[in-house]
Amino acid sequence: MLLEDYNSFCGSLANATHVVQWGGTHVWKIGGRVFAIAGLPSSRFLAVTFKCSPMSFEMLKLQEGLRPAPYLASRGMSWIQRTSDASMDDGALCNYLRESYRLASLTLTKKIQRDLGLNGN
Repeated sequence: MLLEDYNSFCGSLANATHVVQWGGTHVWKIGGRVFAIAGLPSSRFLAVTFKCSPMSFEMLKLQEGLRPAPYLASRGMSWIQRTSDASMDDGALCNYLRESYRLASLTLTKKIQRDLGLNGN
């Protein structure tokens, strides 16, 4: 996945906002909550980090090209970083990004969810 594809996909999700921070990292948020992080490490492959369920985290962290997300997973959070497409193609990544968006939206207050038209609120 190219950076342009990543930004285009995340931007297609309702009310998602984009900011470039942390030294050029592309961060996507819903209601101020981060759901996707991407940057180009020295390998030049777009590293994409996303939130997932605890069960998905346990399965994904064992697959080639995926790892517990630096900083986030070490703090007990269920975040995975895709460092290559060895075991997750771009279609599957988009599905996980969509789920990460949903999981992040569930952490918003009911009022913010309602204001943004999320989760049937």
